[in-house]
Amino acid sequence: MPGWQKVYEELKNQNFEIVAAAQDTGGEKAAGEWYDRAKATYTTLIDVQHSISTAYQFINVPMGIWIDEHGRVVRPAEPAWTSDQTMKIGQKNIVTEGTAYLTALRDWVANGDKSKYVLSDEEFARRVKPRSKEEMEADASFKLAVYFHQNGNDELAGKYFAKAQQLNPDDWNYHRQDWSFTPSEAGKKWLEKFNKLDQPYYPKLEIKPDSKK
Repeated sequence: MPGWQKVYEELKNQNFEIVAAAQDTGGEKAAGEWYDRAKATYTTLIDVQHSISTAYQFINVPMGIWIDEHGRVVRPAEPAWTSDQTMKIGQKNIVTEGTAYLTALRDWVANGDKSKYVLSDEEFARRVKPRSKEEMEADASFKLAVYFHQNGNDELAGKYFAKAQQLNPDDWNYHRQDWSFTPSEAGKKWLEKFNKLDQPYYPKLEIKPDSKK
């Protein structure tokens, strides 16, 4: 998040705004410290219902979308980093692609809808697919889990958290939220799932200029 504070300070006078939305049912107690550490001056929200993840299909963190001044999403959900890193964990790597992402972002801020990084309708449709029946049921189950947790029924919450993760195992936000309630076990559970992955933890960015623009 400190990286995004630097980007905001660079671009905020160019008709650019950042809205960060922590997806955490734990609320201010769980998520507020991250904003405080970053000394964020851009807009910061805490979404305890995970409504934003549902609306924009966020399945991990950090993810971002681009919304223009007319309220139109011009790039859908994708990993949103500010630096390039390769983190080796066991036999696997976690790779982040911040340089390419920020290059595209700066081009969009400078050129608006003329930017080659604004997707054509065809390319946007290729990337954003309707949710499957299983994914929709998983999201509904997750929302029930959140509801039961907030109302003190951890037995039912656990049941629906498990169902959501079973139906859509690729959604790391489901796993992360469930595991956050047992912090002593969270790291072990994350590593176990990470070691079983047969695909990158973050998908490779499709950030090349859109040839159809």
